[in-house]
Amino acid sequence: MKTPHHHEITHKVKIGNIYIGNGLPIRVQSMTNTETKNVSATIDQIQELESVGCEIIRVSVPDEDSAKAISKIKPHIKIPLVADIHFNYRLALLSIENGADKIRINPGNIGPWGNVEKVVKLAKKYNIAIRIGINSGSFKPDTLPQHQTQEAIKKYTKNVLTTVKDYIRKFEQLGFRNIVVSAKCSDVLSTIEIYRALAKNIKYPLHLGITEAGSEILGTVKSSIGLGILLKEGIGDTIRVSLTDNPIKEVEVGYYILRSLGLRKEGIEVISCPTCARCKVDLIKIVNELERLLMRERLLFRGPYVKLAVMGCVVNGPGEAKHADLGVVFGKNRALFFKHGEIFHSVRVNKRNVITIIVNEIKKLLHTRIP
Repeated sequence: MKTPHHHEITHKVKIGNIYIGNGLPIRVQSMTNTETKNVSATIDQIQELESVGCEIIRVSVPDEDSAKAISKIKPHIKIPLVADIHFNYRLALLSIENGADKIRINPGNIGPWGNVEKVVKLAKKYNIAIRIGINSGSFKPDTLPQHQTQEAIKKYTKNVLTTVKDYIRKFEQLGFRNIVVSAKCSDVLSTIEIYRALAKNIKYPLHLGITEAGSEILGTVKSSIGLGILLKEGIGDTIRVSLTDNPIKEVEVGYYILRSLGLRKEGIEVISCPTCARCKVDLIKIVNELERLLMRERLLFRGPYVKLAVMGCVVNGPGEAKHADLGVVFGKNRALFFKHGEIFHSVRVNKRNVITIIVNEIKKLLHTRIP
């Protein structure tokens, strides 16, 4: 008999209008980089993130104006809003009162435990969730040295686990169980070991991420490795890919990770070749333009799953195209179009008409798959 994954046995926790945990879909989230008190800019960014599939959004709350802005932002967005609080418990209280769907706090930097209790009690009153969020940069950093040896990682993991279990025990003593947990590091191996330990010892949903992962390429690689290993082991209920870049890219990478592991099957998966001397078209430009258009059409990560192969020559092209829902194979002067393994169209090579045909055919496929 198959042993259930941690993701399948965690408690179900409500966040706004969705739930996470207990085998539900792994949710993709991001965080705004606007000033939260700049209401119009924050709404614009959240709406843009919603359009590409972001399912939970977090905003930073460094001051009272930002906390009060939540009540002005909420009517204009459709996804749950999480207020990120550090140091000042009063900002957590104010965020809850202004409509936050969830609070993220590190209980260790909120001050005396009495302050944490006030936050927990108000969250219970408003029936919202709290993420106990411990990052390596704000949790006893001296216990995780710059050069992470296995011994240092083991010591740090034990420290984090003990602390998290203590926080959970205290929350439960207050009758509060709408809990999500995270303990992210910028180091991939440390993050993996910590989450493995959390999964063995607690049954609350886990928020995964490699914190401060870096720029687009480095952050994508680190996040894909760290999150990919954990998700494949059945650990994790929601993910945030942290990139020093536009938050939209965080959402894109998050979905690519989940789709690559077969954990989410929505939208258009583009299969394309790396190009070589046999390729007689500028396939890189074609694929980039195609993905941008699919993103603008809100098709890349949403709706029924469609596998699309865009191939630059006849070596692997026909085979990949035949195994895709829709495929295009470029020759010297023409492009062959495949649908469900059969050639149905041939056109002279022209980037614009090729992309137009692909998008139109995708829409036809989607129309047949939408109930």
